[in-house]
Amino acid sequence: MSSFVIKSIGNALNATSLISSKYASKKALSLFASPRKGRYNDDQKRIIESAYFEEVKYNNMEIATYRWVGKGETVLLAHGWESNTSRWEYILKDLKAQDYNIIALDAPAHGRSDGKQFNAVLYSEFINIVAKKFQPDVLMGHSVGGMASVFCLHKHQLPSIKKLILLGAPAHFTGVFDRYKSMMGFNNRISNGLDKIVLERFEQPVSYFSAANFTETFTAKGLIIHDKNDRIIPYEDAQLIASRYKNSKFISTTGFGHGLKDASLIPQIIEFINE
Repeated sequence: MSSFVIKSIGNALNATSLISSKYASKKALSLFASPRKGRYNDDQKRIIESAYFEEVKYNNMEIATYRWVGKGETVLLAHGWESNTSRWEYILKDLKAQDYNIIALDAPAHGRSDGKQFNAVLYSEFINIVAKKFQPDVLMGHSVGGMASVFCLHKHQLPSIKKLILLGAPAHFTGVFDRYKSMMGFNNRISNGLDKIVLERFEQPVSYFSAANFTETFTAKGLIIHDKNDRIIPYEDAQLIASRYKNSKFISTTGFGHGLKDASLIPQIIEFINE
């Protein structure tokens, strides 16, 4: 959406909040949680055709999983916002060459998984279900997939996971939420209303959901990769995670953007897995 459209929506919800801040806040949260893309197009379907497809359940929701069978370590891949398993195309060939047992899943409301709305807490439960089924040794998440992976490990521990790879991951939900509020130009009624909904829905304040804080207790070895010019998730987020995640290595890049799909990073990821 253009900045004009974004601000127009924000202004409309601000006006609505004068009548009902609760209604406007719910609409604002629904907008925040509704991906505009992430389902498969024809080109993306081609990427997953070679995988063994299986659905597993969380509550009444189907989780789409993809498996490329190998004899080596099991690696679980969690994509980010408005994406799907096809985002891993750039690295799949190299992972297969190592004979890893590769598992990937689609997030809520993305790819072939159920749902119309997304949040990182729900995604973390999807990851937990998939991890318990396939017992991965390594968990790798991009962007909010990295954040959801941290949330999952914090809540469920998952003893099978010995290594965690975070690619362009946010350090805390507060930053993600604040950037959304600022982008939309929401007034204090909506801003406070959003925080209240999170507290009511998840029984924790927004500030609780801090990936950086959660990693302080992790024993799994960590690899954090972040680009200095990331325009989606600030570089400072990675620095904060690295400062808290004691058992981790930090790789800083320049010019690879938020996607971090540069081929030069693949050997470093594989080296970390093989350590």
